Amino acid sequence: MGSKAKEPAGSGGRVGRRAVLLGGGAAVIGVAAVARDDLARFWWRLPGMEKKRVEGELDHKGAEWTAAARANWRRADRPDDYRIDRVVIHVVQGSYATALKVFRNPGHGAAAHYVVRKDGHVAQMIRELDVAFHAGNRDMNERSIGIEHEGFVDRPQDFTAAMYAGSARLTADICARYGIPVDREHIIGHVEVEGTDHTDPGPHWDWDRYLRLVREASKKVPKKVT
Repeated sequence: MGSKAKEPAGSGGRVGRRAVLLGGGAAVIGVAAVARDDLARFWWRLPGMEKKRVEGELDHKGAEWTAAARANWRRADRPDDYRIDRVVIHVVQGSYATALKVFRNPGHGAAAHYVVRKDGHVAQMIRELDVAFHAGNRDMNERSIGIEHEGFVDRPQDFTAAMYAGSARLTADICARYGIPVDREHIIGHVEVEGTDHTDPGPHWDWDRYLRLVREASKKVPKKVT
């Protein structure tokens, strides 16, 4: 049995009024701080405060805009309301055209920000400031950019040199924009997301090659600008 600490003289084992007042004040200040943080995060949701947007505006130069169904993503104001510190790599288990088709289907319930074709061409389907339903984990969705790749996890030939290069340029651009380190802690596969039952990008995705290409591409883009 642990010993009981000795009470200060004259306390009678009771908490003093001053302590209660100070503790209560700290609690009020704490609540106010939380409320202030929430307001700072969500001020743009107030009437008349929403940021202006341009239909089809691109975050990655050279991408093609193809809008995902509105049901497959959530409007946000990242990185002001949610910090972006991860890139999640996916593989479609199908073609580029299939990915675009299902992400445009409101009944699908999921979509990634980008889709990369075998020839390296990139489609942007969701703005980076918005939350895409791509990782199957709310926290990861809110903090990450999702990149889908054409192909199948069990067909290494699907991961072409052009695809690796195009995807690496995209990831380097994202990492520079948000100050994301180019390493395996911050650039992850869908299989590594907590709670997922997905296996992509699979055993044939060459992570060493990919990170090397991202680092090389990073030398050609500006550093963090947000």
